[in-house]
Amino acid sequence: MDKQRTEKIVIHTCCAICSGYPISYLKDLGYSPVAYFYNPNIYPDSEYQKRLEAERTLCRHFDTELVEADYNPQEYYDFVKGFENEPEKGLRCDKCFELRLLKTAKYAKSKGIDKFTTSIVISPHKNFDKLTQIGEKIAKQEGLEYFAVNFKKKDGFLKTNKISKELGLYRQNYCGCKFAMR
Repeated sequence: MDKQRTEKIVIHTCCAICSGYPISYLKDLGYSPVAYFYNPNIYPDSEYQKRLEAERTLCRHFDTELVEADYNPQEYYDFVKGFENEPEKGLRCDKCFELRLLKTAKYAKSKGIDKFTTSIVISPHKNFDKLTQIGEKIAKQEGLEYFAVNFKKKDGFLKTNKISKELGLYRQNYCGCKFAMR
């Protein structure tokens, strides 16, 4: 069997809007993506449930395994403690990315999967280089490979929006945490 056709990669998915094209792209590369939905930052619970349901719909559409990690907002609040008043795109966001990518890496490692990535980078509001730096640091400490792919390239954001419209997926209007709602 062709190794490239069966190689798994764990992709942290922040929401269905952002993960549509990345999942499709990884499949086109020959990977078997495992969507890891870990987002304790999302507030309130009703918002979390809407995003999770949209991710379920997307993963069914792409016949992609979805892992629903525990939703524990306190874990997020503990991790970003002291950074609550940081501006959007500041150190609080970096800590949030670190928490979610660390959990993704630990999940991948626990399943014997040596590569991970994130759909967050497709957002035009997120810094690819910063996320790559965080992902590579975590990969090094966990003995894994962070697959740094800029899903924004080649109209990735337009493609992901097209997928979400075709599937009628829920579209949020803020990043996710209660601090971003301000």
